[in-house]
Amino acid sequence: MTIDHPDILGTRTLAWTCEADCARDAARMAARRALRGALVELRGPLGAGKTTFVRHLLRALGVPGHIKSPTYALAEPYRIGDLDITHVDLYRFDDPHEWVDAGLRDVFAEPGLKLVEWPEKAEGQLPVPDLRLHIVPDANGLGRAVRIEALTPRGEELLP
Repeated sequence: MTIDHPDILGTRTLAWTCEADCARDAARMAARRALRGALVELRGPLGAGKTTFVRHLLRALGVPGHIKSPTYALAEPYRIGDLDITHVDLYRFDDPHEWVDAGLRDVFAEPGLKLVEWPEKAEGQLPVPDLRLHIVPDANGLGRAVRIEALTPRGEELLP
């Protein structure tokens, strides 16, 4: 069996020394028009800052009120003006086919911004992402090294 991996069209490396750096980069991404229909994967170990980045991004897009993690709900939908946003957390998946069983194929077929934490839990089921963020805490857990990969032309437009 051959697995077809998308080409990486561009990469950037960021260093977040504090949460303000994360918020700044989320706001920069939120300002880009190409984000409106993007699929963004967030990868990294527990506590890396995936949900923190999503919260800052959603806040920068104008989402009011409490922004909760969808770890137990699986998906949290938002609507800002005419922009539909879905934040998905696949952490609790044990099998990639659970993605289909959960009805997420329909969610991903709809237009709008999709933010996916733990996409590796649905490996082979998700569409090709526009951007893939790899967030890795440093040794003391205070800073983060972030590698951003663009896998589509839209993703290239989103690179910082």
